Amino acid sequence: MFTKQNLLATVVAAVAMFVLGFLIWGVATVDFFEGHTLTDAMKEEPDFPILILSNLIAAFALSSLYGKWARGYHSFGGGFQFGVWIGIFVGLGMGLLWYATSEFMDLTGHLVEAVLDIVYYGIIGAVIGMMYKATQPKGEQA
Repeated sequence: MFTKQNLLATVVAAVAMFVLGFLIWGVATVDFFEGHTLTDAMKEEPDFPILILSNLIAAFALSSLYGKWARGYHSFGGGFQFGVWIGIFVGLGMGLLWYATSEFMDLTGHLVEAVLDIVYYGIIGAVIGMMYKATQPKGEQA
């Protein structure tokens, strides 16, 4: 679990999560989601130390899961596929659950969020896959 591959993939993925998350939700889609929000529960300014910690924890969990899922066959495409499944779970599975049980956003907002989650986690999975491949010991090349 605390291998060089996993820890390096964790750090790089955490940075990617932070930057990509900011670009998607902090810049590109702010106006869209304002129009589809039913209950605004967002803070004016995020708690950045906690945000960074959450990205590290999530990246470590994703990297650890990917390491088991990939079974030694690491690639951009395999990582992307892994991330897409995580995005489907989060975006559609949990997003529709939140739509069914809360009044955070309208259905359009949740569906767009699902698409963004699938793309976002696909990219993060690809980053993890590439890091695992780049740091894979020479004797273990699949």
